Amino acid sequence: MKLSEIKEILPALANVEFQLENGTCVPEHFHVTEVGQIIKSFIDCGGVIRKEKVVNFQLWNADDYEHRLKPGKLLSIIQLSEEKLGIEDAEIEVEYQSDTIGKYDLDFNGNTFVLKNKTTACLAQDACGIPSGKQKKSLSELTLNPSSCCTPDSGCC
Repeated sequence: MKLSEIKEILPALANVEFQLENGTCVPEHFHVTEVGQIIKSFIDCGGVIRKEKVVNFQLWNADDYEHRLKPGKLLSIIQLSEEKLGIEDAEIEVEYQSDTIGKYDLDFNGNTFVLKNKTTACLAQDACGIPSGKQKKSLSELTLNPSSCCTPDSGCC
């Protein structure tokens, strides 16, 4: 989800609610402790220089059980970050504390913002020799090498 998308959604909401992809809800007394822009410059394993830019939200749970972040307040934090930091319209990445700090993509299911699990990937699969997808073979293409098989009397097992 891009920053422009959350800005369109927030005015129509009564409450700001987040949940993990597995359905676990972020406690409703969370705080958005940071809104920022992260720029990552790196080289992939194929030697290609890359740059990635995301808008970062950090969610934090405090012992402030009476706290409820309202949509208007989050929108004002976003607008202030755009004004003061020059944050651009980019994909949102959310940091949220679980066993360690997790990084999540953001989606919206019509009622709740969903923290979607992120995964790693090789960006230079062609340079690494990694096939782009699983290679499918039918069982008839597989040949059996008798010397690699155990027989009941061979003593291999």
